[in-house]
Amino acid sequence: MKVVHPKFIVGIGGSAGALNAYKDLLDAMPPDTGMAFVIISHMNPTAHSQLALILQRHTIMSVIAAADAMVILKNHVYVIPPDADLTMDNYRFKVICPRSGGHKQIDLFFISLAKAMGELAVGIVLSGYDGDGTLGCKHIKANGGKTFAQDSSAEVNHMPLNAQAAGCIDFVLPLNKIPEKIKSLAAALKT
Repeated sequence: MKVVHPKFIVGIGGSAGALNAYKDLLDAMPPDTGMAFVIISHMNPTAHSQLALILQRHTIMSVIAAADAMVILKNHVYVIPPDADLTMDNYRFKVICPRSGGHKQIDLFFISLAKAMGELAVGIVLSGYDGDGTLGCKHIKANGGKTFAQDSSAEVNHMPLNAQAAGCIDFVLPLNKIPEKIKSLAAALKT
């Protein structure tokens, strides 16, 4: 069976207050976009994450924890495992356990996404404290990809505002408007 790679790989990063944002984004996302979605969420390293199970209630796409060497498929949602750093290359995940420490998992994934996917990379920064995701969005933009930040609906606006202040965000939108914009970007790239 031939694997059909996703049109875009969409990295979605969030921290404090992001659970509701992930749910709202998936609620608004059609299940057949031809894209893959990778959720990088700050979690307690010792937590037993139920994130995939929780988010599965908000989409008919498969929602699963990313695993080392797993192939990234279209119309799937992947979540970072707890106490791990996650990167990707050649449509496969690399999981590094334990995580390197600090809250830079979004930057780490977004940078690998930018390098691997170029103009087919999308980064979305959602609710959270601090500035994780900003450096990664700079890399995505520099490699021709597109970047989004949650608008003022973010429960904790530090991460989206930090990314906007750095000048690396293409679109600041409410969660229910992001899916349509991503679909229009994909349609514009049809070859």
